[in-house]
Amino acid sequence: MKIIIHGGFFSESNQSHEVKVAKQDSLKAIAKKSYDFLQNNSAFDTVAYAVSLLEDDDLYNAGIGSQIQSDGIIRMSAAIMDGETQKMSGVINIQNVKNPIFVAKELMKEDDRVLGGNGAKKYANENGFGDFSTEIPQRRKEYEEKLKTGGKGTVGAVALDKHGKLAVATSTGGKGFEIPGRISDSATVAGNYANQFCAVSCTGVGEDIVSNATSAKIVTRVTDGLTIENAFDRTFEELKEIDGFAGAIGIDSEGNVFHQDSYPTMVFASFDGVDFEVFG
Repeated sequence: MKIIIHGGFFSESNQSHEVKVAKQDSLKAIAKKSYDFLQNNSAFDTVAYAVSLLEDDDLYNAGIGSQIQSDGIIRMSAAIMDGETQKMSGVINIQNVKNPIFVAKELMKEDDRVLGGNGAKKYANENGFGDFSTEIPQRRKEYEEKLKTGGKGTVGAVALDKHGKLAVATSTGGKGFEIPGRISDSATVAGNYANQFCAVSCTGVGEDIVSNATSAKIVTRVTDGLTIENAFDRTFEELKEIDGFAGAIGIDSEGNVFHQDSYPTMVFASFDGVDFEVFG
């Protein structure tokens, strides 16, 4: 059993040592909680749980504390994919829900599994997800400052359970001050993809990740016989051709865990029940 999670990027030049330590501690705690949850639950349920914990922590740009778009409104996107069934469900630009990932998970039972905007919100309300403002005090001022330094962030989780099943989930609050209606990579197969061989979640600039088809490429290459390390390396070499800004985490069916970024440092943590690896 393995779990790896990510929480966007960290820059020494515009974030303090205290923020770095806070994110390290947070990611380590969430990875441990998620691994404990994985003991008695599927990879599919676990990645949703892990991402919900990341959404609930205002250190990250997902759920509570999400970025604000150019018209002053928070719109969030999230997706989940089951490697065994190869089905993905998601929400795009949903407003005023606490955990977009749980709405995405709820949609897995539907024939129409990816909903956007007002339709996603209506579905959430009809299925017991109440109204919840994810904006926290001072967020507008904070994100105006972050925008000047180009901060980017998304959260995600990949898990391998005791039955050898893989799953992935990804959630984002956007890039901040974007044109309303802009769609990120997080609820697409470019940013969130899994099958029986590999599962990958991305963070970074959504347009670059979509242009590179990052998650889908890595998973397909592992499926076709490349090692997970080689699949990551080849895909990130192609990302360089467009000067793409991205990070990715993944696990293959053999339990190999891998992560890579094009512009350090992606914040991540992994745990296998014995050893932690946390960004430094």
